[in-house]
Amino acid sequence: MEFAHGGPEIDVVIPVYNEEISLASSVRKLAAYLTAEVRATWQITIADNASTDGTRLIGESLAAELEDVTYMRLEQKGRGRALKQAWLASDADVVVYLDVDLSTDLAALPPLIAPLLSGHSDVSIGTRLDRTSRVVRGPKREFISRTYNTMLRSSLGVQFSDAQCGFKAMRRDAARALLPHVEDTGWFFDTELLVLAERAGLRIYEVPVDWTDDASSTVNILQTAVDDVRGIIRVATSLAFHRLPLAAVYAELGRRPLQPPRARSFFGHALRFAAVGIVSTIAYAMLYLMLQPAFGAQLANFGALLLTAVLNTAANRRFTFGIRGHKDYTLHQVQGLIVFGLAWGLTSSSLLILHGFATAPGPTAELATLTSANALATLLRFALLKYWVFRAHKTVRSPIRKHVLGARALDSV
Repeated sequence: MEFAHGGPEIDVVIPVYNEEISLASSVRKLAAYLTAEVRATWQITIADNASTDGTRLIGESLAAELEDVTYMRLEQKGRGRALKQAWLASDADVVVYLDVDLSTDLAALPPLIAPLLSGHSDVSIGTRLDRTSRVVRGPKREFISRTYNTMLRSSLGVQFSDAQCGFKAMRRDAARALLPHVEDTGWFFDTELLVLAERAGLRIYEVPVDWTDDASSTVNILQTAVDDVRGIIRVATSLAFHRLPLAAVYAELGRRPLQPPRARSFFGHALRFAAVGIVSTIAYAMLYLMLQPAFGAQLANFGALLLTAVLNTAANRRFTFGIRGHKDYTLHQVQGLIVFGLAWGLTSSSLLILHGFATAPGPTAELATLTSANALATLLRFALLKYWVFRAHKTVRSPIRKHVLGARALDSV
């Protein structure tokens, strides 16, 4: 194959692991479609991640037989690893990912790549959850998919609708900027890449697709779900503590008009609230030990709690909820003291209730009661701080682009 500018315009990567049954027919079907329907120069890359059956022999045979098909072999398993290496090694203007079973109707491929070739968008994804998508799959998979994407939106505050549809594409510059920061090598790869892309200010284009479930799929749904939850926690933690250099990617590739300042996610708030709580507990203990010899246990306890409540409110205002400046600072502190009073009243009343039901409760019973009451008080404090004291002003967020491209844009594909 020959490409005038050193590489094809489109590189369609198919990651495979032990796919000897469907590989040849899928690649031939895809090649026939690209030849007939896509005007841009293209190639197909079979990314074999450590297959142990006849996949390697079939992949090498297809690469030798078909001019626009290449085969690459990885000795480590992992769909995300295969995609990452294939995309980083590609010289194509646009890198694409398709599942080997071709569950997604290929008619959605031109709309997927058109906004990337034209420069309109940076990332393009198929979505099975748009109201115009036609999807054939069992209720179990439908429930899992919708639950997972709902969990993503609530925990990480993302805007894209379908994280794991095996039908995605990226511009080469965006891929090379983001892929080095994607850690997952398995099924969470897609989600992590999209979260980082959105946070880095890249424009994500969604294409409604027609999709038919592959009944022969061997994906372990339970293990995948567990890995996904772990991935969400890891990515959320990295974002909350600014461990990723997304500002540099934003400065290089970000679309500023489409990226208004975003509120921190629920998970980010909870994680930072917990960190402030740990520091506050340590501060309380130190203050109590300093005050107790001079004022006695009750006054030392109240004074230490009051001082740490003021410090806690200030820290949560700045660190957890990202509010700066002096505006409403006094009001926030007054509201914080009210929250402190409610939480303190909850813990104090729990002991009164315990002693009302038991004449001489032991230390174990008191500790269990206080532990339960403190857990409820912590939840109450977080809820009141988030939804009353530091409630965010609503902002208009730019939607993910979902409109259908015109005929002129598709003609360039």
